[in-house]
Amino acid sequence: MKFIFINKKPMQSFAQKYITLAKIFIFYRNFSIFLSVLFSANLVPQVKKYTLRDIAKELNISASTASRALHDNPRISALVRRQVKELAKSMDYQPDFRAMSLRRGSGRTIGVLLPQVDRYFFASVLRGIDEISTEEGYNVLICQSYESLQKEEDLARSLLNGRIDGLLASVSIETRVGPHFEQYVSKGLPLVFFDRALDYLKVSKVVLDDYKGAYQAVQHLIDSGCRRIAHFAGPGHIEIYANRAGGYIDALTKNGIQVDPELIFSGVITQEAGCRAMKRLMEMGVKFDAIFSSGDYSALGAMVCAQQNGIDIPRDLSIIGFSNEPFGALIQPTLSSIDQHALEMGRQAATLLISEINLKNKNQTVFPRKIILDPQLVIRNSTR
Repeated sequence: MKFIFINKKPMQSFAQKYITLAKIFIFYRNFSIFLSVLFSANLVPQVKKYTLRDIAKELNISASTASRALHDNPRISALVRRQVKELAKSMDYQPDFRAMSLRRGSGRTIGVLLPQVDRYFFASVLRGIDEISTEEGYNVLICQSYESLQKEEDLARSLLNGRIDGLLASVSIETRVGPHFEQYVSKGLPLVFFDRALDYLKVSKVVLDDYKGAYQAVQHLIDSGCRRIAHFAGPGHIEIYANRAGGYIDALTKNGIQVDPELIFSGVITQEAGCRAMKRLMEMGVKFDAIFSSGDYSALGAMVCAQQNGIDIPRDLSIIGFSNEPFGALIQPTLSSIDQHALEMGRQAATLLISEINLKNKNQTVFPRKIILDPQLVIRNSTR
């Protein structure tokens, strides 16, 4: 549909133009057509987007000089730097990052792919990543898999096809193998795993010594007099949970305590699952005097269920978790746990990834590294 406008006399205001156009199109009852005509007829005032060239032209300098001044290059005089910044502010100048990315072949952007950000552990990791990335001049693009392998695959491929310089990833509960991550390796894009990693992939990783943390937790229970210690384990195919189960088993064995398979429950990582496992223990009628949980949320579920059934903690039952979530210090009794140093994990992961990006940009060889952080036993009132 083509529209022709004939003005026999100039209109007095924008408002009058809008009213006239509205009357013309009232028959069509189509607001979208009305808006399209406004823009096509140039009746909507456009805000000019100033460029670096506009700043340079106004000050009679080159665009490269203006760019250096904005970045505080010491080769540019303090006077010129001040003039450029003041003019850029008055013009509301915004850098075109997309154009910069195309010129550099890099967007100075790090992708982060993780299960979910509403857990304190992952939120703290992200804070550490952001601290280092900001210091190094990188943006951070965060994607959540919500523990779905399919979503993780889709996001990993989308990030690979975008303009990220490297990826930090922690895999979902459903992930067993990672062809979607293997593509990063084959294309030479830096990839660093943190916390949950795929061990078979020859890339850098930043993890906790989960085996040591579990051993410390169980040893603490044994030292306090516990002998029938149940374990609420995570999914066995995830390395961190397998290592925690290994620490649990070895701590019992090295203390001369027989491992009872009836006291081990797999895939228990949520509060609801912890409550269900606790109920199952009570229904089975087996003797148990302590629970080592692979996470704080399942430990919380066990604690709530136990208290609802008249079990005194820690007099009748000791409970220790893993992750040191903030709620552990607020509930009653307060929850003993293992601290994972999430903030430091994020810092180390970002530092490692950026160093690999720099090596790649210099066409230097990148050798995968594995950084293992020490866990910390946090003793509170849920254990004797």
